[in-house]
Amino acid sequence: MQTLVYGPTLQAKGAFDGGNITEQKPIGFSGEGSVVKRVSTLFYWAWAHAQHDGYIPLHPHQAFEIMTYVVAGKAEHGDTLGTKSTIGAGGVQLMQTGSGVSHEERFIGPDMEGFQIWFEPPIQDALKTMPTYHQFEHEDFPARAGEGFTQKTVIGEGSPIAIVADARMWDVEIAPGAVYRHPVEDGRTLTALAIRGDGIWSYAGQPDNRTDVKHKDFVLVRADRADEVVLSAKPDAPLRLILIDVPTAVDYAL
Repeated sequence: MQTLVYGPTLQAKGAFDGGNITEQKPIGFSGEGSVVKRVSTLFYWAWAHAQHDGYIPLHPHQAFEIMTYVVAGKAEHGDTLGTKSTIGAGGVQLMQTGSGVSHEERFIGPDMEGFQIWFEPPIQDALKTMPTYHQFEHEDFPARAGEGFTQKTVIGEGSPIAIVADARMWDVEIAPGAVYRHPVEDGRTLTALAIRGDGIWSYAGQPDNRTDVKHKDFVLVRADRADEVVLSAKPDAPLRLILIDVPTAVDYAL
């Protein structure tokens, strides 16, 4: 099991609205500077911050399934379907853009933080479908608490989100010095972004295979067998990661 870690210098950067919105991109578009361009159905991943207020004007999308996940602050959404909505911390705005839709976004602070993540379904099929928009509040998502950790399922079993692309997503918080275990399946790829704190990444089946993970690191593991990831937070601060799991290969062109 090979653990690949991409620090912030290996990720892309972006800005909108004269710098009012800044982005770190674990997975960016071609030419933006990120080492990782896509991971199977996970096509794009931007981590956005707005200290006060930032606006992205109306722009078009087709085919991709695009979600905004808010960590702090608020996100406003408007689109050519007639939608006007606002979501707070822990909430999701989901567009299945289908045959085409345009939308505008406003990120509202203080200290707004969130993600925009794109998943790729079979594009030729998606282009034949009507675009849709759905919104979900933090309380809509299942969560479980263990000894020293909490795990929120954003996409996956029990989540209200249903997308066509094969993907699962979790928001995990680990207390200082605590341990969280996460299964990884043969034939799938697990990615993670450390958005708070530092920790150690290892495996139940390979306890000596240990990797330091620091704040802002992006981690990628293509599983060649089933195992269990063991994530340990450093003793001085909590560790929070966003985990996304996708198939290593799919039966349609990407």
